[in-house]
Amino acid sequence: METSTPWYLNFKLLFSVIIVGSLVGGFAWVSKSDEARTAIAKWIQPDKGEDEHAGHEGHDHGGSMDSLELSENGRKNIGYRPITVELDDFQKKLTLPATVVDRPGHTQIQIPAPMTGIVTKIYTIEGAAVKPGSPLFELRLTHEELVAAQREFLQTLGSIDVVKSELKRLESYEDGVVAGKKIIEKQFEKQKLEAALQAERQGLLLHDLSAAHIAGIEKSRQVVSNLTIVAPTAGTANPSTAELYVIQQLPIKLGQQVEAGQPLAMLANHALLYIEGHGFENDLPALRQALEKGWKVTAIPSGAAEDEDKLKELELLYIADRIETDSRAIAFYLSLPNTIESQRESNGYTFVQWKFRPGQRMELVIPVQEWEKQIVLPIEAVAADGAENYVFAENGKKFDRVAVHVLYRDLEKIIIEDDGSVFPGTIIAARGAYQMQLALKNKAGGGIDPHAGHNH
Repeated sequence: METSTPWYLNFKLLFSVIIVGSLVGGFAWVSKSDEARTAIAKWIQPDKGEDEHAGHEGHDHGGSMDSLELSENGRKNIGYRPITVELDDFQKKLTLPATVVDRPGHTQIQIPAPMTGIVTKIYTIEGAAVKPGSPLFELRLTHEELVAAQREFLQTLGSIDVVKSELKRLESYEDGVVAGKKIIEKQFEKQKLEAALQAERQGLLLHDLSAAHIAGIEKSRQVVSNLTIVAPTAGTANPSTAELYVIQQLPIKLGQQVEAGQPLAMLANHALLYIEGHGFENDLPALRQALEKGWKVTAIPSGAAEDEDKLKELELLYIADRIETDSRAIAFYLSLPNTIESQRESNGYTFVQWKFRPGQRMELVIPVQEWEKQIVLPIEAVAADGAENYVFAENGKKFDRVAVHVLYRDLEKIIIEDDGSVFPGTIIAARGAYQMQLALKNKAGGGIDPHAGHNH
């Protein structure tokens, strides 16, 4: 009796035959359709130039994967600027924070009351600017010592006048009528009075009366009852800036009784300030070297966007003689010449705006080491990508990406090793290297590799 094959075994056999046939046909198609797959890849990928190896990941032979062409608008968008590679000397620099500060003992000037009196007039207001010699206050003097000193001065003046008249009378007589001894006595008395008058004149000057006040007393034979206090005259180390004092504080009121030595106003002259740098104890050797060699310092104001905003060629004056116990920080100082940015008049008062003000933040770039004959480039000329660094050399209408070894970089400059990757005379992009690197990466990842799976 003939036994029939179960139906499910027949189904398995049929399914196996179909699978094996499909695999055999697929392998045959893969082995014979390289041109078709390459055509598909070229259709999907963007045009990468005429290089026959375009699209070969890991098979770059100086072709388009390291080459980029930019349109005129693209160059403008990245701010393209060419630069020629040259060997130059370079100063390694240290960047430290700093603050604009007053010059102790010079920037601020306190105006005290020279003697007891009552404020009868105030000529200025807080925030206004005044010139040296400008009137600030009017005082009605009530100082007893000044009144007594003026009274004695007038009495001495009167006594001298009497002696002079007596001498004139005696000298008018004929010889023998008046004894010569008497004339000599009067002359001696006159000398003593003149010496006393000179001492009293000095005393009045110490009471803050001016030479003009004293001359007025001698001429009018009247005491000074009112005193005008003026802005002092003080030299400035910046002759290009006119001397101007800003009224920072005005703590008195009209009609107020003031005592000798009481502060009447605080004036400030910002024509010359200091920049106070803040370093740490381990920065001290570098700061000493910069000071000894006379290297110039660059100051970058907070928020400065352009190169012209930077203050260059500043001189390091001195380093503080003590280190802060808690912070271990050390201060150092530079001179900062200042200028007036604007000046206007309002209601009879003058108001000025200085370019730099105490409290303003800055960064100081201080040279600490010199390197000779190096390839020095702007920081924007080198694009960092992981462990690699690249520059873009101009090659006709294209830019060739060149891998370089970075020796040092700071906020502005970067030094690359002179190992033959680029040569003096090569023209590279001084700006936009990072944007060009991004464009190349986008270009490399944009399509299907037609040689994927090929073994070479």
